[in-house]
Amino acid sequence: MSQELLVNMTPRETRVAVLDNGSLQEIHIERARRRGLVGNIYLGEVSRVLPGMQAAFVNAGLSRTAFLHASDIHAAGAATGNTSASEAPIQQLISEQQRVLVQVLKDPMGSKGARLTTQITIPSRYLVLSANNPGIGVSARIEDPDERARLRAVTEAMLGPDCPDGCILRTAAEGADDEALARDWQFLQRLWAAIQHRGEAAQPATLLHEDLPLMLRVVRDLAGEEVERVRIDSREGYARILDFSEAFLPDARSRLEHYPGERPIFDLYGVEDEIQRALQRRVTLKSGGYLIIDQTEAMTTIDVNTGGYVGHRTLEETIFKTNLEAAQAIGRHLRLRNLGGIIIVDFIDMVDSEHQRQVLRALEKGVERDHASTQISGVSALGLVEMTRKRTRESLQHLLCDECPTCGGRGFLKSAETVVHEIAREILRAARQFEVTRLLVLAAQEVVDRAIDEESDSFAELETFIGRPIKFQAEPLYSPEQFDVVLM
Repeated sequence: MSQELLVNMTPRETRVAVLDNGSLQEIHIERARRRGLVGNIYLGEVSRVLPGMQAAFVNAGLSRTAFLHASDIHAAGAATGNTSASEAPIQQLISEQQRVLVQVLKDPMGSKGARLTTQITIPSRYLVLSANNPGIGVSARIEDPDERARLRAVTEAMLGPDCPDGCILRTAAEGADDEALARDWQFLQRLWAAIQHRGEAAQPATLLHEDLPLMLRVVRDLAGEEVERVRIDSREGYARILDFSEAFLPDARSRLEHYPGERPIFDLYGVEDEIQRALQRRVTLKSGGYLIIDQTEAMTTIDVNTGGYVGHRTLEETIFKTNLEAAQAIGRHLRLRNLGGIIIVDFIDMVDSEHQRQVLRALEKGVERDHASTQISGVSALGLVEMTRKRTRESLQHLLCDECPTCGGRGFLKSAETVVHEIAREILRAARQFEVTRLLVLAAQEVVDRAIDEESDSFAELETFIGRPIKFQAEPLYSPEQFDVVLM
């Protein structure tokens, strides 16, 4: 499969698009004012311990106190006997006002602060240093048993028997020579020693180490052998990525390319249009069917519909073909929209169990290339497919959009008829409480039109009942639900 990375850079924003065979699969966005925090290392101070939640709040110098769960605490010597860190009471692991070295696992999302861990990991091109956690791990994506054995043997010799830190071999380490792995490990050890040294002299709530900016992280993490080229539309950005590649990723250097064209690179590949479509609820399938994707606080729901697709054979065959196409589209949109947490998919009901199995297999295949960990259950008794996808950063919708100021995020508005009835009740309430000579109602144009046209008889009766005249005035800046009853 042909894969390309497109890097679009402006002074205040960097965007990276991942394309498979010309189709947009992922979009990564980093803004100067809202750089992601995942991977950053801080010297924090425990502000509060919550035994009932097996968690603590930590002041790491962020806008909100961050969350540290007991399972994310490296408890060397803290737990006793055979009790693991996650099973030990958090009071044995940490205490208030304690200084702790922490790393951000998840960015702040919505009203929640960042999630932290004391199990520090520092990645490089081929390796990940796991601080104070001896052991060697090999990426599951390296499938050749001989290569896995070779990498493990090289790493064991490199670390030696007394090394206090562990090492994880990334997928990119497959085929790397001994010298390249040794250079990576030496770099990680020097960096970790420098972080520890800064931590000893720092005050709490201090940033000790910041992860690479997006344009360099992408080359480090995503520019594997399957990527044919990386196109960068900024000359300065291209030069910086080139320098970084020469120092750390020499194999990627030949695939870097500066794009000098006048037409924006995202327009050239149709990425801008794809981003706009990814912000819509409705996803149209080629067959004529469609998906409805709704994000809520608790979960994301995806509803599959046949739409205008009627097929050429039986109803069951039509449903099966629609569900198959939907499964492939869902796998892509999970990555593209960066949807995480609990995801419920309501496929069209299938009678044939073999059709159910094939649709599930298509869904599993659709998420195979996803970097985020995904788990899919079978079809439930209600005919729903439940799945989870690891969430480490904001979804595309939350990153690019704000809550609608008109509907307050509900996604719908009260009808003009409903608002007119609310106005009538408010007029009655005001007339009973206050001595006034007349009333002026300020409302949106459509509400005023409804009141003086279809509801004119009702307001005439209301005027007679309260004994005071009622006047309506349209306000162009009012939302359809907004109104004021002015007493005069």
